[in-house]
Amino acid sequence: MPRFPARLAASLIVLALAGCGEGAPKQAAPPPPNVTVAKPQKSQVTDYDEYVGRFVAVDMVEVRARVSGYLDKIQFEDGQIVKQGDPLFIIDRRPFETTVAQTKAQLAQARANLAFAESDLARGSQLVRDKTITEQTFDQRTQAKRVAEASMQAQEAAVRQAELDLQFTALKAPVAGRIGDRRVSVGNLVTGGTGGNTTLLATIVSIDPMRFEFTFDEASYLRYDRAAAGGNDQKSRSKGMRVSLRLIDEPDFKREATVDFVDNVIDRSTGTIRGRAVVPNPKGIFTPGMFARVRVPGSVPYEALLVPDVAIGSEQVRKFVFVLGADNKVQPKYVTLGQLAGNGMRVIKDGLSADDTIVVNGLARIRPGVTVNPQQQGATPPPAAGGPQANNK
Repeated sequence: MPRFPARLAASLIVLALAGCGEGAPKQAAPPPPNVTVAKPQKSQVTDYDEYVGRFVAVDMVEVRARVSGYLDKIQFEDGQIVKQGDPLFIIDRRPFETTVAQTKAQLAQARANLAFAESDLARGSQLVRDKTITEQTFDQRTQAKRVAEASMQAQEAAVRQAELDLQFTALKAPVAGRIGDRRVSVGNLVTGGTGGNTTLLATIVSIDPMRFEFTFDEASYLRYDRAAAGGNDQKSRSKGMRVSLRLIDEPDFKREATVDFVDNVIDRSTGTIRGRAVVPNPKGIFTPGMFARVRVPGSVPYEALLVPDVAIGSEQVRKFVFVLGADNKVQPKYVTLGQLAGNGMRVIKDGLSADDTIVVNGLARIRPGVTVNPQQQGATPPPAAGGPQANNK
């Protein structure tokens, strides 16, 4: 009997604790998360492709002498801008002046011989009629006159060649542009002529306009071909396309150029074809060999839906956006992405309609099927001029 009061006391304690538990308030459910929502934006966009290329000069000339001799003068500063016809080098003229004088003297002698032969032939004409000289002698005088004429013509050609060689001692700029450094100092022997051992004196490259060469793949070539007048205009397939450039230290494609040539053969080893654009270069910023990026229109302008790039989520390789449904519940919609447009907007190729309302801010606080508290976003600024950014190639 002594254990009964202890058991009774324990039961009373358990009942008291149970009564306290039933009276405790339940924990309240968390409020719906706040998210920002907006409609997709419609806009006219153009797809662009981006390539890397190099600047090349329209004209590049190696200055070499046509005659051999010792270099007498250099008439330019290394790296200066020269105009067509500006004097550059002078080869010692004295030997060539002597040659001109000799050939002129030989020409005078040939003319004197021709005058004597003509007089002799004229006298022989009367003598042969009078039977004073034979027909053979008259034929010999006729032949002597012809030889004298040929000799005079040869000497005239020798004089012209000597005078031409004298002119070649003064080397002038064949094109306008920027000249490089001198390769030969005054006093050195310069080898001239038309062979492969002639002396290189300097190089000149034209600077305005400049050409920009780049290569693109076969699939891109077909797209450009079809986009240019449906591929029916043969000229439009290779000329007139407007492209834009940016240098390696520039953030935007702000330099305009015009495609003036597309090669006629696709390289078998690389599967690419060469294109070329003409770029104005009045300030001489571009230099042959300089790298730049070119942005080429890859499609005709079309209407597309744009959403903020931050509104796009990833599920392995698939991309999605959260769409606001009935009762403010969000569900994912898988989409096909296009190119990145200005102001952080992304082109949506497929999977989204203009009537959908998407979550643009607060993605980290939601999951599929969650009820949210939507707040409408303000007006979204239009994309930057130029449409979507380029695909890197």
